[in-house]
Amino acid sequence: MNVGLTRRHVLAAMATPALGSCALLDRLSAAPALPREFRAAWVATVANIDWPSRPGLPTAVQRAEMITLLDLAQAIGLNALVLQVRPAADAIYPSTLEPWSEYLTGASGRAPDEAWDPLAEWVDGAHARGLELHAWFNPYRARHPSAQSEPPLAHVANTEPAIVKRYGDWLWMDPGEPHAAQRMLDVVLDVLWRYDIDGVHIDDYFYPYPVKSPQGVDLPFPDEPSWQRYLASGGRLARDDWRRDNVDRLIERLYREIHATKPWVRFGVSPFGLPRPDRRPAGISGFSQYDTLYADVERWWQQGWMDYLAPQLYWPIGQAAQAFEVLLQVWRAGNEQQRHLWPGLFTSRLGAERNAYDAAEVLAQVQRTRRVDASDDGHLHFSMAALLGNRDGIADRLRAGPYAQPALTPVTPWLAEPKPQPPAFEWHRRIGGSPELHVRQGDGPPLRQAVLWHRQAGFWSWQALPLPAQGAFAPAAGADRLLLLGIGRSGLESPALSLRVNGT
Repeated sequence: MNVGLTRRHVLAAMATPALGSCALLDRLSAAPALPREFRAAWVATVANIDWPSRPGLPTAVQRAEMITLLDLAQAIGLNALVLQVRPAADAIYPSTLEPWSEYLTGASGRAPDEAWDPLAEWVDGAHARGLELHAWFNPYRARHPSAQSEPPLAHVANTEPAIVKRYGDWLWMDPGEPHAAQRMLDVVLDVLWRYDIDGVHIDDYFYPYPVKSPQGVDLPFPDEPSWQRYLASGGRLARDDWRRDNVDRLIERLYREIHATKPWVRFGVSPFGLPRPDRRPAGISGFSQYDTLYADVERWWQQGWMDYLAPQLYWPIGQAAQAFEVLLQVWRAGNEQQRHLWPGLFTSRLGAERNAYDAAEVLAQVQRTRRVDASDDGHLHFSMAALLGNRDGIADRLRAGPYAQPALTPVTPWLAEPKPQPPAFEWHRRIGGSPELHVRQGDGPPLRQAVLWHRQAGFWSWQALPLPAQGAFAPAAGADRLLLLGIGRSGLESPALSLRVNGT
């Protein structure tokens, strides 16, 4: 069970602090392992899918909607959100590199009606509720068909028109242009330096999905100038392989530079859910991202150029040609580097006009992502709109069913995060009341959370409090043992402190 933030503020005049006695334990003794599962939802800003609900809303309304989504995520039992911060070469935060997004302010390049930093408030609000916040970037998209305003002077379509191509109703940065990749890297590193995010996330938009001509033929992507320059420079790859190589190099650079900047930040990719045609089991068919989006996801997976893979398994369990469980096993089998595999679920199909799911389908898919004795299971819901609307009771059923018991996000042990140390603590006892354990950051690396184990009549239970905000635990009545530990930014656990039960 998680302790709410209402325990953070204890009246100082009524409390007498006392340093608690403790012993440092190398292990949690008889306490079981903490439950771990990545439970996340995407928060899409493009076309105002999830947040804000409409473009150009007053800042106060946008903030209220943000708080509603954060509170809902916590109440359901999620432990992470994936927020779209760069919908189309724009920003939902103040940036010197790209203009404000029209999905936030109503017109591309227009500042909010009040000075505020939405991303900073999302990060702080998530962490205060014990949620991770992953920043979601679209690498190449420069303008979405839903856009209503013209790109401002500061937009890449005007500052660097040579790298932007019109493709149907889209504007797209050409992946064959080296500066398109460099812009993406610059934007990601700017966010990494300025915000305490937990992850960097990209989805399935690499080269664009095909646009068809009036005759129904796929239009070629207009990258002839960059292709000819490649050939003139001595390039020998076939055109399709060259396109894949452009994307490969961006993925590898992102992985390396993210971890060189902040080693504890996870890098995740959420590609289209079908493997390349030559890696599919019998009976699986459909769109090939390898041949059309030029995304060699299997290579990235094999090389370990991501900390988690979230393939979009957006089909029902019973759909043979794209069978959910078969595809899940294919991606698991290719996980040579033992990274996290957290598939995306199409929860927004609940109530859809066509091919609709019911809540039982989503719950069954959640169950399929779980393995016996696994500590790195997980999944993501697309998207928060379905959970906010509680379609077919899905939010209630998740809360009462698979999320009834809380879980921390899985450990990512290959990241170069220093070993966490236990949090600092003091006992406070209100006059005539029971003791409360106040925790705060200790002397070691920053912690995301503090965890207190209680043993009662031989059974263990646990509570978690977010840090760095100061909080307080109320030890369970009748507990005969307490263990306190910290959770680092990549999920690592500190050594445990054994505390006196009476708080003296």
